[in-house]
Amino acid sequence: GGQAGPGHATVVRVVDGDTVVVALGDAEEPVRLIGIDTPESVARERPDECFGSEAAQRLAELLPPGTVVRLTRDVEPRDVYDRLLAYVQRQPDGLFVNAAQIGDGYAIAKEYPPNTTYRADLEQAERAARAAGRGLWSACGGADTPLAGAAAGP
Repeated sequence: GGQAGPGHATVVRVVDGDTVVVALGDAEEPVRLIGIDTPESVARERPDECFGSEAAQRLAELLPPGTVVRLTRDVEPRDVYDRLLAYVQRQPDGLFVNAAQIGDGYAIAKEYPPNTTYRADLEQAERAARAAGRGLWSACGGADTPLAGAAAGP
């Protein structure tokens, strides 16, 4: 159902391809999806990267406002920006959102020790996306490609 229980939160908004804001109890909390990295689309100190806006749009499609999610933590509860770190599972269908972003070609698997519980699953999703040329693998040639460089082409 739509009720949030223990470990559950409700999506308020998407920040970018790997960060959402959720309502958790009486507070709103930013949540950084563990084990993935998407191209930059909102960082002030870095240029936008190829497929960054697409990654953010895809996460917004997967997690529109009001979506109930289950948050599962790993070893560290927060990152240096004070965001909650979590594996995100969409309710009620159980979609593992971290893996979906990677498997659909909107993110890469990126290890952030000691938070590595699902590392093998996320790396497998990346291998499949790369082999199939999904998303950023065909549009950008890989991860971390500056938008200007991708637009210029060969």
